[in-house]
Amino acid sequence: MKLAADWLDLPGTRAVMATLTGAGHGAWFVGGCVRNALLDQPVSDIDITTDARPERVIALAEGAGIKAVPTGIDHGTVTLVADHRPYEVTTLRRDIATDGRRATIAFTDRLEEDAARRDFTMNALYADAEGLVLDPTGEGLADLAARRLRFIGAPEDRIHEDYLRILRFFRFHAWYADPEGGLDAEGLAACAAGLDGLDRLSRERVGAEVKKLLAAPDPSPAVAAMAQTGVLTRALPGAEARLLPILVALETAHPDPIRRLAALGGDDVAERLRLSRADAARLATLRDEMGKATPPAALAYAHGAEIARDILLLRAALFETPPDPASEAQIAQGTTAQFPVKPADLMPRLQGPALGAALKAMEARWIASGFTLTRAQLLADAD
Repeated sequence: MKLAADWLDLPGTRAVMATLTGAGHGAWFVGGCVRNALLDQPVSDIDITTDARPERVIALAEGAGIKAVPTGIDHGTVTLVADHRPYEVTTLRRDIATDGRRATIAFTDRLEEDAARRDFTMNALYADAEGLVLDPTGEGLADLAARRLRFIGAPEDRIHEDYLRILRFFRFHAWYADPEGGLDAEGLAACAAGLDGLDRLSRERVGAEVKKLLAAPDPSPAVAAMAQTGVLTRALPGAEARLLPILVALETAHPDPIRRLAALGGDDVAERLRLSRADAARLATLRDEMGKATPPAALAYAHGAEIARDILLLRAALFETPPDPASEAQIAQGTTAQFPVKPADLMPRLQGPALGAALKAMEARWIASGFTLTRAQLLADAD
């Protein structure tokens, strides 16, 4: 089987592969770029593995005029920048010891050993410079064709090597597995048995994995399985899966992880997932407003059109009612509304905190009126 992918013929791709193979080394594309090309899905990162040692990769690249950055040289990874595109090049390796978070590795010349340390069969596919696909486990191509997600070898062993693979199991199922096929029973059992290991992971790693899962077109079957195995409440105490499929069914816009996080609920989510300040603030607004009755126009005025739409979607899911078609006109009204009173209108009679309090109260009355009160009416009421 051969790949048919445009990125194979990119000048940078050709240059990197030629630099390695031209010096007598083996070099293969690996992982997500091969998997996605076979599924005819977009490829964002092009990862390469080689039997050349990292120092040799750097020397060859520099000799060919390609920038080399030792991004993870202790684990055999060098990033080569060719034709303005990064290529992550990692030496073939095998695990010597693991502690559930990181591995002590040794370099190898065997593709089979490199494949054996990976997580899922569909991620252990390789392709040479011409796109010829190699399947060292003997199971990856068949599993990918069936859209079947399975661990390589014994699931318990793969999970004990890196407990993040519990979350990756659900994430990759949401993105690449047959939604009608269910989750692999042995994999599910191993995830449930390895729950304690999730506590050893950094919050940043957990947060990144959860956000990638929730960005899938429909993550609700995977999240429901997480709830059944106890993974969901271990990662996000207090979270519930019930609202998520309802929200997904109502969504017409692009999948949004933060909106879906609001539907899941949970305790201290922003801190547990180490969300950015912007994401944490947005999540707090969505969760605070979804159970209230603030009108759409007022939501749009206070938070903008996008957040207003998210809140209305969450409310529709919460109350299991279709969104009101009239809400879009109200959102447009709130987005363009401008408070007619300026601080100068109340000065010099009011100053400092008294001025701020008066303006805030006046704005609240104006919003409650549906933005109908005029400047003259608001000022008359203030006298």
